[in-house]
Amino acid sequence: MDVDSDVADVWRRFKATGDRHLRDRLVVHYSPLVKYVVGRVRAGLPASVDQDDLISDGMMGLLDAIDKFDLDRGLLFQTYAVPRVRGAIVDGLRSSDWVPRLVREKLRDINLATATLEQRLHRRPHESEVADELGIEVKELRKWYSQSSYATLGSFDSEGADDEGLRATEGLPGEPEGLPAGVLTAIRDLPERDQIVMALYYWERLSLAEIGQVLAVSESRVSQLMTRATLEVRRRLVA
Repeated sequence: MDVDSDVADVWRRFKATGDRHLRDRLVVHYSPLVKYVVGRVRAGLPASVDQDDLISDGMMGLLDAIDKFDLDRGLLFQTYAVPRVRGAIVDGLRSSDWVPRLVREKLRDINLATATLEQRLHRRPHESEVADELGIEVKELRKWYSQSSYATLGSFDSEGADDEGLRATEGLPGEPEGLPAGVLTAIRDLPERDQIVMALYYWERLSLAEIGQVLAVSESRVSQLMTRATLEVRRRLVA
C-alpha cells in the first residue's frame, strides 16, 4: 500500500471511529503544514514573538481542521487546513495583544486619511496625497507601511464566516475557490502593480524577496506595497 493510500485509509477509519490514535497519526503526517505556515507568518513579525507559541497555536488549528474536515467534499486537506492553521496563529497573536499601540495608531491614521481623500477626490488617492493629508513626506509614509506590515496579518479573515468558509487567502491552490467574493472584488479594484504583488504572494506563494526580484525593487519596498494593498482591501471590506 502506498503512502497516499495509507493516509486515505487512516482518514476513513478516523472519521468512522474518532479514534485518538488515528488522529495522532494524521497530526504527525500533516505537521509540516504548521511549520510551513509559521515560516510564512514569522517572516513578517518582530523578533520578540516566540516561534514556539506560533507553532503551538498552529497545531491547535491543525487539530481543529482534522476534526472538522469533511472527506465527502472532495477538497484536498492541505487546501482546507492551511487557512485554519494560519487563522489559529493570528487569533493567538491577537489575544496576546502583540501589536504596539503606536502601530495601531499609525494604521488608524492611514486608513482615516485614505478614506477622507477617497470621499473628497472620488478615486483612490496616490501615496503622495495620503502623505500630504497626514502632513508627512512620502518617505515617512513608506516607513509607516514597513513598521505596520506585520500588523496587517490576517486582514482577509472573513468576518462572520461559518466554519466552512476559508478564513484567509493563504494556501490557495492557484484558483481562488472558496475565497470570499468581497476580497476578490477589492483586490481587482487595486492598481495593477498592487494586484501583481498580491497575486505573487498569495497565489504564487513567492516570498517578499522573490517578489522584489520579479519587480526589480527591494524587499522592503515589496513589504510597503503589500501593507498598502492589504490596508486598502481591509478598508473596503469593512466599509
